[in-house]
Amino acid sequence: MPTALAPLDQLPIRCLTADDLTACADLSEDRGWLREEHKWSLLLTAGTGYGIDDPAGKGLIATCVATSYGPGLAAIGMVLVAERYARRGVGRRLMLHVLDKAGDTPLTLHATPNGQPLYEQLGFIQTGRAEMVAGRFTTTDPAPDIPTRPATAEDLQAVLRLDAEIFGLDRTHMITRLPAFADQLRVSEVDGEITGFAAAWPNMETHVIGPLIARDTATAQALVASLATATDRPLRTDIDVRHESLLRWLKTNGLASIAFNAVMVRSLTALPGDWNRRFAPLTVAAG
Repeated sequence: MPTALAPLDQLPIRCLTADDLTACADLSEDRGWLREEHKWSLLLTAGTGYGIDDPAGKGLIATCVATSYGPGLAAIGMVLVAERYARRGVGRRLMLHVLDKAGDTPLTLHATPNGQPLYEQLGFIQTGRAEMVAGRFTTTDPAPDIPTRPATAEDLQAVLRLDAEIFGLDRTHMITRLPAFADQLRVSEVDGEITGFAAAWPNMETHVIGPLIARDTATAQALVASLATATDRPLRTDIDVRHESLLRWLKTNGLASIAFNAVMVRSLTALPGDWNRRFAPLTVAAG
C-alpha cells in the first residue's frame, strides 16, 4: 500500500539554501510569476528563506524570505504557495512560523491585493502604497541636468552613509552586493558630495531600477535617465505613490502603471528613515 501523506499542518518547515534556487524558481513559475532566478539568488544568500517541501516529492509547495536589518526591521517577501495547495492554510502556517522566528523584530512587506487580507489578520497594517511602472524609456521630457556617473569602489562608504541616513537602518549586507548583482550602479554628485544613487539589475527581459535614493525628485530623474541610456531593455520600478511628480515624469517617458501594492508594517506605525528621499526599494521583497 502507498504511504499516507502527512497532514499539511504537520509538514516540516525548513530553512532554504542556495541549492533550492531552481525549486524556488519553479514555484514562482507555478504561480504565474516570472522565474526571477537572479533575484532569488540574492535573497537566498542575503536573507533567510523558509520553505515547505511537497510530501509527494514534487519540489517546494511554499516559500518565504526574511531579510534582516538588525533588531529594528526585517522585510518579508516571496511568500508563495503552489497552486495545487492554495487556500488550504499553507501560507498562513508558514507566515506564523516566520513571525515566531522574528520575535519582537518589526516587520514590513509589500502586499498584493490578494495577499493583503491574510497579512491584516496577522497584525500588519497598511502605511502606504507603491506603484509598479514598466515600459521602454523615452526622452519625451528630458531629465534635469544633474551630473551622474558610474559608482566606484571609492564611493562605497559615502553610499553606505547616505543609505543608512535615508533608509533609517544599516543595510550594508545588501548595498555591498549591488556591484555584483546589478548591471549598473550610478551615483549623483554635486560639489564632491554624493547626493543619490541607483542601480539597474537584470530581471528576465527587463532591468529593474532599485534602490533609488536621491535628495530630491530632480536628482531621482537624472539617475533614472542615466540608467536608461545604457540599456536596451524595458525598465521596471516600484515607486512610493507619494512621489507623484516622479511618477508623472516616468509615465510621460514611456512607462505605464502595472500594479499597486500595499506597503505594510507590523509592530511599527511607519517605516524608519526619510521617505522623501527614498523613491524605490532595492526590490519589493527586501525593502
